[in-house]
Amino acid sequence: MEFRCRVATAGGEIVEGVYVADTEVHLRRELEEKGLFVLSLQRRGVLPAFGVSRSSRRRVSRRDLLVFNQELATLLKAGMPLVQSLDILRQRISNPTFKAVLDGVYEKVKGGSALSDAFGEHPDLFPAVYSASLMAGERAGNLDEVIRRYVAYEKIIGAVRRRTISALIYPMILVTMMLILISIIVLRVVPAFSEFYSQFGRQLPLSTRVIMAVSNFAIGNLPLIVVGLIVAVVGGMTWLKQPGQRTRLDRVLLELPWAGETVRKFATSQLARTLATLLGGGIPLVNALEIAARSMTNRYMAAELGDVMRRVREGVSFAAALRARNVFPDVAVKMVEVGESTGALQEMLNSLAEFYDEEIETEVTRFITLIEPIILIVMGAVIALTVLALYMPLFELSSVANGA
Repeated sequence: MEFRCRVATAGGEIVEGVYVADTEVHLRRELEEKGLFVLSLQRRGVLPAFGVSRSSRRRVSRRDLLVFNQELATLLKAGMPLVQSLDILRQRISNPTFKAVLDGVYEKVKGGSALSDAFGEHPDLFPAVYSASLMAGERAGNLDEVIRRYVAYEKIIGAVRRRTISALIYPMILVTMMLILISIIVLRVVPAFSEFYSQFGRQLPLSTRVIMAVSNFAIGNLPLIVVGLIVAVVGGMTWLKQPGQRTRLDRVLLELPWAGETVRKFATSQLARTLATLLGGGIPLVNALEIAARSMTNRYMAAELGDVMRRVREGVSFAAALRARNVFPDVAVKMVEVGESTGALQEMLNSLAEFYDEEIETEVTRFITLIEPIILIVMGAVIALTVLALYMPLFELSSVANGA
């Protein structure tokens, strides 16, 4: 049988190729005897087990994966064998996609495959850092400890993400309410005033005519506007799916005033915590950088990290490689340099992640504090100006009537 395999050499070089062997177990053992570090192993021409397609759009939620790993770590720490632990846990999963994957993982591990290889066959369903953590735990013989470290990593990342989203909910509600109110005024209120004023045959003030012209245009072209919005959304999504476009968009985000620095700090924090988790599990730095690059949400910084990885493989220090790209914050580079010089890179990366997590929370809170009154002021100003423009003809008519 032919297998597509990605391995790392003792020097940190990543090699991907096709190998021939009787079984996955024999091939894995043969590669490890040669001193190669197996990153992924999959049989060619065969879809993942139990009909779960790699291109499947169904996902395994972070919560389901987190609960599974917490229970798996507990069972392993209690001394229960891995195969038996998987057999117990797979029967308790309600998510059909996750259950199908675990059924396949159970059969492969029961047949002698490594747990990391079994999960590594589903890169679209599980983060790369998860498979790498499992592999590190298997090689070091402390699988339950590494799984607990991964669970802690996911909890921290999830907490930062939830705090950020929670802080942005109220401004999003205000913006939505503003758009709804403006739409009601333009599509329902203004036409009623326009019909009323048409009975007097007098020229309306400029502001009133502008408001009515906008309303007439929106009503007359409403289907075209809706279709245009749908086409714009679909076109944008299609554009993002093209190779390289997501990277270009992420680069533009980094150049935005204020928001760009926050995005950069979030990506750096994500990178630092991922590297700290992988290094703590015994993964070599070069391999950890390769895995962390695939785990980053900002594709532009991930591409830059790929160049950093190549420089580190050539013998350049991690800090010097980061400084050469001039993309990562200076504080991060200096902290990495201190960590390398003192031999405490993992601890320094954790400190770096915590430092940026606190800064991100502070900046988001400050942004919300500023944006909420601005949205309220803009909403009030738009509504007030619109109402004034609609009622101004009534004031003029009233003054004419009183003068008569």
